[in-house]
Amino acid sequence: MILSGKEIKKKLGNEIIIEPFVDKQLNPNSYNLRLHNALLVYEDTVLDMKKDNKTKKLIIPPEGLLLETGKLYLGRTVEYTKTDKYVPMLEGRSSIGRLGLFIHITAGFGDVGFSGYWTLEIFCVQPIRIYPNVEICQIYYHNIEGEYDKYSSGKYQNNTDIQPSLLFKDFQER
Repeated sequence: MILSGKEIKKKLGNEIIIEPFVDKQLNPNSYNLRLHNALLVYEDTVLDMKKDNKTKKLIIPPEGLLLETGKLYLGRTVEYTKTDKYVPMLEGRSSIGRLGLFIHITAGFGDVGFSGYWTLEIFCVQPIRIYPNVEICQIYYHNIEGEYDKYSSGKYQNNTDIQPSLLFKDFQER
């Protein structure tokens, strides 16, 4: 079951944390999250799963930043989220998708207990100008049934900034 917007608001500060929370971003069954003013891009044209690929930071000025096609941008949400009881899910907003801007292409499924900022995988089908603080995606919450272990560690837990792929760590653990 997906929580309604009213239920999300009722559980704020207790079972769900969204900071900062702004009432106008609440939807009937989700909450809109905003794009922070920074992006990461990979420096190399060929990436390697077994390596820590180098990135560089881009700042989105108030007048916007033009994104190029065929390039992956990593962004993050302005909002910090946490829940120990629900499965958080992230999806791009339909208004954004209808402009050919894809947000969080994969891995929109969060773990119970995840806390931090969401890293967004951003890709566009044609050049588009983006702006900081735009409501770019939405988070919604599913109930979970059965026993589960709360997600409390891992490569991306308690992040404070944009997280590039840390897949290379999986190869180190083998």
